[in-house]
Amino acid sequence: MFKSLFKNKKPMQYNFNIDSFISNYVTRRKESLLLPDFEKYNEALQSRINGKNVLVIGGAGTIGSSYIKAILKFNIAKLVVVDINENGLTELVRDLRSSEGYHIPTEFITYPVNFGDPVFEKLFRHHGPFQIVANFAAHKHVRSEKDIYSIEAMIENNVLRARKLLDLLLQFPPEHFFCVSTDKAANPVNIMGASKKLMEELIMAYSDKLPIKTARFANVAFSNGSLPLGFLERMQKKQPWSCPRGIRRFFVSPQESGELCLMASIMGQSGDIFFPKLDEEKDMIPFDQMAIDLLHSIGLEPDICATEEEAVQKALLLKESSTSYPVYFFGSDTSGEKAFEEFFTENEKLDNDSFIHLGVVKNSKKRSIGEIDEIFAQLRALFASDKVTKAAIVEILKQYLPNFEHIETGKSLDQKM
Repeated sequence: MFKSLFKNKKPMQYNFNIDSFISNYVTRRKESLLLPDFEKYNEALQSRINGKNVLVIGGAGTIGSSYIKAILKFNIAKLVVVDINENGLTELVRDLRSSEGYHIPTEFITYPVNFGDPVFEKLFRHHGPFQIVANFAAHKHVRSEKDIYSIEAMIENNVLRARKLLDLLLQFPPEHFFCVSTDKAANPVNIMGASKKLMEELIMAYSDKLPIKTARFANVAFSNGSLPLGFLERMQKKQPWSCPRGIRRFFVSPQESGELCLMASIMGQSGDIFFPKLDEEKDMIPFDQMAIDLLHSIGLEPDICATEEEAVQKALLLKESSTSYPVYFFGSDTSGEKAFEEFFTENEKLDNDSFIHLGVVKNSKKRSIGEIDEIFAQLRALFASDKVTKAAIVEILKQYLPNFEHIETGKSLDQKM
């Protein structure tokens, strides 16, 4: 795959393949982590997926679209995809119809609709019933907790709208329902992680009425909005790179993210929380090392800068013949930044035997719907108040999520390049 490094200039060409880079430098896996599990459960997956009607919410994002690609390896009867990203849906359709190996059903339609809007219920009732429903609509960035407005929007999207969806599903119960979570829900230190932990507790309150599963998993390499994809986008615009130093994270490929969610949604039992079995020593990758490896794979050396200003100035001087690229490495000091990743807590019961490369949390706390209503009522009352503050939101969440230890530094990623 050839890309132009600099816009508005004679393009500098380089031979770079994202999938190969992920396989060689990020996951360090030549085959999908989930391949053995798909081989083990192939017959069961075929019988539970083939011929089914499928609804995917948030299907234009990296994980949602990867889930769609995974399920289109089977023979489903209908696929309806909903997402607020109209351009993303357009690209999804073009990508699928320009590729080989996908069994696209005759009934395949996409809608640029918010799943919290009244029109969503109309199309749901028209196209249903659905045997498989998967929800990937979520605020996923720690930076989304910058102020009370962004926090309210995040909690509304990650938690409150999910309640409305669950009540709709009670009227037309699917055979399988999946709602994506995050590793940051385990002992959360930021409001995004706390919102996803609250989402987990919400869906668990319905797990005796609906067949609900979820998954916590690692960073998806080069996903939309991610730092690694941002490196390539900065380079396309002849802009410097900015990267935290010493922050190590688990990674899965986009393909693996979709396959993980598909396996969880179809093979899991109601109330299960899936996670990938990854090794801390072998599988955690520092962002700064990934940045250097990425530059080397393109044929460039990092020109390490002491400040953002120095990096911006050096980027202005870049030429086609340049053999280095300006990078500013910084120590992480933003609110809600967790020093490490974990997929489960010490009090959670694990099943590490049913799947080869997946673990399952089996005893997630189940609140009553009445308790969930109480939490929601407090949050809505606070959002309606003229005295709402970030600290007040954190305090309510901590009352219900005792493992929530918010890290507040007063700084946001929006204050950095």
